[in-house]
Amino acid sequence: MAVGEKRSAKTRILIVDEHPLIRHGIITFINCQPEMVVCGEADNIPSARMKLAECKPHLLVIGLRLGTGDSLDFVKALKAQYPGLLIIVYSAFEETIFAERALRAGANGYLMKKAVKEEMLTAIRQVLHGQIYVSRDLALRAFHKSMATPQQNRAFENLPTIDHLSDREMHVFQLIGSGLGTKKIAHALNLSVKTIESHRENIKRKLGLRSGAELTAQATVWVTESFLPPQRAEISVARKKKVVPFRAAQWIKRASSATLFFAPAFMQAWPIELIA
Repeated sequence: MAVGEKRSAKTRILIVDEHPLIRHGIITFINCQPEMVVCGEADNIPSARMKLAECKPHLLVIGLRLGTGDSLDFVKALKAQYPGLLIIVYSAFEETIFAERALRAGANGYLMKKAVKEEMLTAIRQVLHGQIYVSRDLALRAFHKSMATPQQNRAFENLPTIDHLSDREMHVFQLIGSGLGTKKIAHALNLSVKTIESHRENIKRKLGLRSGAELTAQATVWVTESFLPPQRAEISVARKKKVVPFRAAQWIKRASSATLFFAPAFMQAWPIELIA
């Protein structure tokens, strides 16, 4: 429930996302709900830890991958420290790969950024009622997988797929695909170059790749296909009485923090005013 408190009249929610625009949109939307209130916001993991102690939320809504921090490790740590805290992870990362990882880490729900804003409310309300939330498509995939024969499951497990990568290896794979070299990845994750090289070798082995060039090529293709913005997703920006369309889901690679920016689909219907 809460981090050490009884449930108040309104459900207190803490929003954690490194992008101010996304945080503002989610906060505005949630605060419009009569039974919910955003009690705090944070843009990184250390700040989120402080806000948890300050506002004692019932629910944490967190974006997957916050700068150089690993939000899945953060979720694991929070569940150990605050077993009653409810957590929803949302991300642009493919749910067939990351939803299960988030749930294993201790999250109570996983939401794609391409979801409409009403789905966020559905996820929050289901989690508050003690249920696990994933999309209907993912639930159906899990059901079909559970119905597969042992032989089919073994055949799937033997295929070289990124599903077999550990959480840390997935993080390294994503950073490789974002254009970072071994030294920059080591610096971003505060790990040694030797450790990153070891992760690279493990990734190559699990994916059946023979060289670093093949690894870079496959990682680049995966990042591009997974995160390239939809061509028709646009929102209108009011600026000096002019309406300027721009794509809602932009991907901006920032080598300094090795992050990608995505405006969620559940923000696409919200008006955003930029003051010149």
